[in-house]
Amino acid sequence: MTGLGIIAGGGELPVAVAQSASESGRSIFILSLNDLADDRLAKFPHEKASPGEAGRILSLFRQHGCSDIVLVGKVARPKWNELKFDATAVRKLPKVMSAALKGDDALLRSFVDILEGEGFRVVGVAEAAPGLLAPVGAVGKHRPSPRDEADIKRGIEVVRTLGACDVGQAVVVCEGLVLAVEAAEGTDAMIARIAGLSETIRGTAEKPRGVLIKARKSTQDGRTDLPVVGPDTVKNVLAVGLAGIAVEAGSSLVVNRQAVVERADGAGLFLFGFSPTA
Repeated sequence: MTGLGIIAGGGELPVAVAQSASESGRSIFILSLNDLADDRLAKFPHEKASPGEAGRILSLFRQHGCSDIVLVGKVARPKWNELKFDATAVRKLPKVMSAALKGDDALLRSFVDILEGEGFRVVGVAEAAPGLLAPVGAVGKHRPSPRDEADIKRGIEVVRTLGACDVGQAVVVCEGLVLAVEAAEGTDAMIARIAGLSETIRGTAEKPRGVLIKARKSTQDGRTDLPVVGPDTVKNVLAVGLAGIAVEAGSSLVVNRQAVVERADGAGLFLFGFSPTA
């Protein structure tokens, strides 16, 4: 089995991928981008590097026998004027800068092209850690009501439109009304905005209503960025009175599933995987 290199950003996802891949018997090496990665990754073979150290990054993966590479975790768009570039990065920079002007998806694709041009195979989390993918149907003991199902249908329509424009992966819908859409701020910040809305149009702790819907953008390369939900997502959704979460099955990741299910079940919240053809 070939070695797996993990380019790790922030958040729980890199930890979940590393644990899942290691448990499957793969040898792994983790490249943490600066100080973003979770401290729990320290138990695996790892090094830290700046995004501008392209030559060193490529060399480290080769030294550790990595033929497959997966990119996971939260990474902010780099501040180009603050980065120090090695000779390899300088040669690649014009292509990367050109892609950055076209959006985040194009920027990620440029990184994939660079890695593949150096002989590596870039894989997605679906291949590196398939156990993290959301299944079709209820995850846990609660299911959406007919009213929730209508909100999910409406949310899928909206999030597909957002994705086609390379805007975001998530939307919140309550009784047919779109309460918030995700842009550059990320899902957690989007959910937090719901608390500032009138209780006449959103749910409350006493009367939950409304759904968070997440789906992969049609413009995205599924190897580099998939929608993610975890324990914090459940906590944030509960805090603003939503009734549940719906994610695209097979293209969304559930991190720390046991904790997610326990927290959702205990609070009466549903987590539902809808078909990619929905």
